[in-house]
Amino acid sequence: MFNKKSVTDIDVHGKRVLVRVDFNVPIKEGKVGDDTRIRAAMPTIEYLLQHGAAVILFSHLGRPKGGPDPKFSLRPVADYLGGLMGQPVAFADDCVGPSAEAAAKALKPGQVLLLENTRFHPEEEKNDMALAQKMASLADVYVNDAFGSAHRAHSSTEGVAHFLPAVAGFLMEKEIRYLGQAIADPRRPFVTILGGAKISDKIGVIRNLLGKADVILIGGGMANTFLAAKGLAMGDSLVEAESIDTARQLLGEGSAKLHLPVDLVLGDKFDAEAQSKVMDTGNVPDGWRILDIGPKTIDAYAAALKGAGTVVWNGPMGVFEFPRFAQGTYGVARAVANSGAISIIGGGDSVAAIQESGLADKITHISTGGGASLEMLEGLVLPGLAALQDK
Repeated sequence: MFNKKSVTDIDVHGKRVLVRVDFNVPIKEGKVGDDTRIRAAMPTIEYLLQHGAAVILFSHLGRPKGGPDPKFSLRPVADYLGGLMGQPVAFADDCVGPSAEAAAKALKPGQVLLLENTRFHPEEEKNDMALAQKMASLADVYVNDAFGSAHRAHSSTEGVAHFLPAVAGFLMEKEIRYLGQAIADPRRPFVTILGGAKISDKIGVIRNLLGKADVILIGGGMANTFLAAKGLAMGDSLVEAESIDTARQLLGEGSAKLHLPVDLVLGDKFDAEAQSKVMDTGNVPDGWRILDIGPKTIDAYAAALKGAGTVVWNGPMGVFEFPRFAQGTYGVARAVANSGAISIIGGGDSVAAIQESGLADKITHISTGGGASLEMLEGLVLPGLAALQDK
């Protein structure tokens, strides 16, 4: 299934290895919040060090506006990583140019250097080849281990691969193996759960999955647009008017496979403290909005998940950040964890739900990339992966 060269296919001894990692982690007051993505990169970093490489890491962080901005600096990540590894991690205050070149030159096998945020250069997001060539000049080999950014053709994810021998890291390989396998040759029944606010983000995914999945369970704000397409009044609920026709088409194509909520949790405003009530799916009264799937839907979706062979879940079932409207997401999380299926979860909120409900160890694979995993589910080619050398 995975036909790209990985770090185990090349000799890295005595070489400088430039590794694109996904260190796009939350930083508050100069401290790293959730370190999941940093830990996910550790196997590749440790393998390279054990095999005598000098490791140069680089990543983007956040969305700085057109230049350096101290609040998007990766320096706190260098300190944090040093603590995790029990060895100092050097830091260069740019990802190209004199400071990066000097730091890369000084690096010895067994040492680690982290470069500053790639997005401090506006050319990065344009996949500028001159910038990519400067990045590549720091090293002998390029490893892409940033699955979370593999769906973007940027200088650091796609461009660099044109100038150096380019292979996949362990995280990239693991992500592609699980997701690729799930889509190409799933253990059946293959059940997918799609949530989140917008149907427009996932039209391509639903289209692709209609041909592959046995059951598609729909929740979150996107369910509202499907219900509106069935002619129901939605009160004050979030509905994407411009996607109603598409939703109607998809219902026509996949009516047997597409499952919609049978009951709903309503709120009288978009607020954690909103009054709430449960109703069977029907016309939503004015002044009320759908904020979660109801208890009957949780039971129905749990029943659909029982005995599944493969489950892929992307997106919450309700307004997960409000505890009162998080029960649908937690209920589905429990059902996925107890399904006995090969289970793959992608997308920030679904991953957070699994972690907060203490069920993460019952999930086969938790993806580090929401956007990238969606594009794989849509059947698209990921530029950061396509650019790597074939086996």
